[in-house]
Formats: sequence, structure tokens, C-alpha cells
Amino acid sequence: MVGDYSPISGDNTDMHSQRNSKSGLSCKMVLQAVGKVLRKSKTKPNGKKPPAEEKKQYLEAEFTKVRVVDFDLKELVMLPREIDLNEWLASNTTTFFNLINLQYSTISEFCTGDTCQAMTACNTIYYWYDERGKKTKCTAPQYVDFVMSLVQKLVTDDDIFPTKYGKEFPNAFESLVKKICRYLFHVLAHLFWAHFKETVALDLQGHLNTLYAHFIVFIREFNLVDPKETCIMDDLSEILCAPAPPAPAAPSSPTSAPSPSSHNHVTER
Repeated sequence: MVGDYSPISGDNTDMHSQRNSKSGLSCKMVLQAVGKVLRKSKTKPNGKKPPAEEKKQYLEAEFTKVRVVDFDLKELVMLPREIDLNEWLASNTTTFFNLINLQYSTISEFCTGDTCQAMTACNTIYYWYDERGKKTKCTAPQYVDFVMSLVQKLVTDDDIFPTKYGKEFPNAFESLVKKICRYLFHVLAHLFWAHFKETVALDLQGHLNTLYAHFIVFIREFNLVDPKETCIMDDLSEILCAPAPPAPAAPSSPTSAPSPSSHNHVTER
């Protein structure tokens, strides 16, 4: 066995010293070879070490507690009894498109072909598929531009998102809404993964958190995006979409009336 030790005695000292020296050299060579194999097993096929998993700053409590609303989002997305389902989906989808487009515009100068050479979120790279189904790898700003251009085209098409009274929605309307929501999720995921630091620097993390939570609650309510698609952000979703604890009641004062703006304040939790 490599590295076995035998006692050395008498006249055989020199012989055993030579053997021990060779044994030590052999052991060292074996250990070096094993170390090389182990190091190689931790690398990609091209020999490069995989990138270390980045710390998810957006999961830190000091950031996840920041919101801009203090009401139940579940109640906000529920279909009102007097509203048609397609009308409700159309209204909310258009609103989310506008808000997510606006949120992205706040950091667009930092999202360039150099800084974001691929459309990434967590360990996922998103590819763009054109109308013929051709798969294309593009930079993040290109991908977002494709998304926003496509969605803009759809939501402004009166045959798809009708605005005139009595005009029917197309049979494929729900599938188109699902496609739009899937793309919008990709943009939100990229904002958190690649541009959360810039968002914090602009003090807009509360807006991003609230927009994301509202969107996730909405797509879950109407099963608009496959959970397998959104699972990469489940850790954040579970934090932001959890029911917020009720705010402690302010001590009543007989001499002061409630402020008119007290129902429209920014809340941090």
C-alpha cells in the first residue's frame, strides 16, 4: 500500500532509507495526481472553474422589507364579480407592461451589451425565439427591446386587446396573455439578478419589490405562467408575497385628528 511504514533496523538502514525515499516520492506523485483529478472534477469541460454563486442581495431583510403599499395584494388582483375575465386580464396585463417597462427604464443606462452580454436571471439564460421559431442568443438590452416591442404591438392591436364596446376578444387571447406575462417575468427576474444594486442606489427597491409581488400574485391567481418558469425566483416570491403583518395601531390622541395623508404613506416592513 502506498505510504506503508516499516521499522528500520541495523545494517539495513541505508537500504530502507532509499526505499523510504522512493516510497515518499511515489506517495507525493500519487497525491499530486489525485489532487489534479479532484481539481479537474470541479471544473467545466473546458477546464475553467465555474463562476461562484453570487450573493443574492435582494433577499437581504433590509431590502425585502421595503414596500410602497400596505394592503393585501390578493384582494387587489381578484376578479370583481361585475367584470368580464378577459377585460380584467387585458387591463392588468397592459398596466403591468407599462409599469415594468418604466421600471426597466430607470436602470437601462446600466444594462448594455457589455455589462449584460446575455439575458440572464439566476443560473438561467433566456434566448429569443422569432416568429419562425428561430432561437437566438442576444444581449439583455436586445432581449428586453424585443419583449417590449412585441408586447407594445399586441396591447395596441384592437383586434387582440379590443377597446370598443361590444367587440369580442380573440379565441387565443388567454394564450397571448400567458406569453406576455412569461416575457415580462423574464424582465423582472433580470432586474433583480443583474441590476438590483443600481436599483438600490436609486432608492427604487421599494417600487421594484411591490411591482414584483403584485405581478406574481396576479399570475398565480389566474395561472398565467408555469411555476417551472418562475421557480428560479421562488425564494424571493415567498418572502415578498407572504401576507404582511398588521401595522401596530398608533396611540389615539383626543386633541389631534388623523392626517388626510395617513392612508397614502410609504410603509417599510
